[in-house]
Amino acid sequence: MPYNEKEYNGYLIDQLRLLKRIEAVTKDKEALEVIEFEREFIEQKLYQNPSLTKDTKG
Repeated sequence: MPYNEKEYNGYLIDQLRLLKRIEAVTKDKEALEVIEFEREFIEQKLYQNPSLTKDTKG
């Protein structure tokens, strides 16, 4: 389990890379739809605003 935001983001990026690799080797339309569906959820977590940690600079 990731301990900080940077580690968690790395985990999410790894998930996106895995989806991209699966997408590259499948032609099944239903599978591609599921991949896109999952990608949206991962990107929501990755690009959430505000981020998981508070900005302490300000």
